[in-house]
Amino acid sequence: MSNPFRGLPAVARVLEAPAAAAARDRYPPAALTAAVRDVLEAARDQLAAGAEGGDLGAESLAARAVARLDSESVPRLRTVINATGVVLHTNLGRAPLAEDAARAAYDAGRGYLNLELDLNTGKRGSRLAAVRDGIRTITGAEAATAVNNCAAATVIVLRAVAAGREVVVSRGQLVEIGGGFRIPEIMGVSGATLREVGTTNITRPADYERAVGSNTAALMRVHTSNYRVRGFTKAVGLDELIALGKKHGLPVIDDAGSGQALDLAPFGLPGEPLVSAGIAAGADLVLFSGDKLLGGPQAGLIAGRADLIARIEADPLMRALRLDKMTLAALEATLRLYRDPERARREVPVLRMLTTPLADLRARAEAFAARLRALPGVTADVGDDVAYVGGGSLPDVAVPTVVIVVGVAGLSEAEFAARLRTGTPAVVGRVQSGRFLVDLRTVSERQEDELFSALRTASTTLA
Repeated sequence: MSNPFRGLPAVARVLEAPAAAAARDRYPPAALTAAVRDVLEAARDQLAAGAEGGDLGAESLAARAVARLDSESVPRLRTVINATGVVLHTNLGRAPLAEDAARAAYDAGRGYLNLELDLNTGKRGSRLAAVRDGIRTITGAEAATAVNNCAAATVIVLRAVAAGREVVVSRGQLVEIGGGFRIPEIMGVSGATLREVGTTNITRPADYERAVGSNTAALMRVHTSNYRVRGFTKAVGLDELIALGKKHGLPVIDDAGSGQALDLAPFGLPGEPLVSAGIAAGADLVLFSGDKLLGGPQAGLIAGRADLIARIEADPLMRALRLDKMTLAALEATLRLYRDPERARREVPVLRMLTTPLADLRARAEAFAARLRALPGVTADVGDDVAYVGGGSLPDVAVPTVVIVVGVAGLSEAEFAARLRTGTPAVVGRVQSGRFLVDLRTVSERQEDELFSALRTASTTLA
C-alpha cells in the first residue's frame, strides 16, 4: 500500500517556490515558514482522513500559505459604507463622528496633549476639564462628568448615591439594553437594591409613596428608549417624580437615554427627551449617551448637582470607567459644535442625516441610480420607503426615506449583498422582501464614488 504522504514536498522546497519567494518582501521569514507548516499540516490531515488534498505541488502549497497570510493581515475592523438608512446602526458603530471630532481624536492619538496638565499653571489638572463646560452648556446643569458608556454611568451613579440602599423604579421601566444586559442586573452590580413599583403598564404616584421608607436612597426614571407600552397605560411624569423626591428629601435620577441635545420634533422626530429637560424640571442627576443622538463618541455623560457629581468622581471605580484621550478629544470637539445649534445640525452627521429634506435625498438617489443603470446587467429603480433612527432611539418613529432598488442579472439579492459586505470598501445595504436596497440617507456625498465603485465591482458576474 502506497504512502499517501510521500507526495508532500518538504517545507524548504515550498519556501523556494515562486509564490513564497515573491512574498518574502511582505512577510518575515518566521511568519512565512509557519504558514507553510500550517498548510502542510492541513494537507496531511486531509490525506489521513482519506480526502482529496487537491494540488499538492510546492507552488500550489506556497500560494495557499501566502493567501493565508494575506487574509490574516487584513484588519478585522474595517471601514464600512452604511447604505442601510439606519442612522444609529449599533453593529456598524452607531454615530459617525463630525469631521472636527474625528480630526481631534486623530491628533490626540498621534501625539501628546495636555490630558492631565493645566498649561496655565503647569500643575496637574483633571482629564475631564475639557468636556465639563460642554456638558453643562447643553444641559444647563451646575456640574458634569463623563465615563465610558451610559451603562457605566448608571452603575457609578447608583453606587455613589445609593450603595447598600434602595432605589425606587417603575416596573414599566425595567428595560433590557443591548447585549442582553438588564436594568435590574446593572443596578445589582452597583450595590444598590432595586425596589420595583407599579406594573408593566400602570404606575401611579401612590406606588412610589408606598415604597419610600427609611432605606430609600433615590427615585429613578429610566427612559425606555427601545420599546413602548401602548393602550391602557399610565406613568408617573418626571415633574411628579421630582415633586415626590423633594417631599421626601430624596434625589431623583433621570436616565434620559439617547442624548438628544437639539429638539428634532420640528423635523418630524418627536418622542425623545431633551437632555436639558430633566435638569430644567429639577432632576438631581441626568444621564445620557454620547454616541447616539448627541452624535459623538461612545461615552456616558452625567450632569446635575455639584455635590453629587463630586461624590461620583471621588468613587474609586471612576478610574476604571474613565475615558481615554482620543474619546475625550472627540467628545470635546462634538460638544463645541453645539455652541451654534445650526452648525451642529449641519456638521454632526447624525443630525444632518436625520434632518436632510426628502427632496434633497430624492435628487441624490435619482442621480446615483442613473449612474448605476449605465452598468451592464444592472437595474436601479428609485422609490419611497421608511427607515428608523436605530440604536435604541425613537424606536417607533418611521423616517420617510428614498431608496434605490438595485438588481443584478444572474445574482440573487443575498449573493449581491454578500459580495458587497466582503468587498473593499465593505458595503452594507438593506435586503428587504427579496430586494437589495441602497439608502443614501446614511451615505455621505464624499462616499458616493466609493459606493459606486463597490457596486460596480460586485455586479460583475464572476467567471
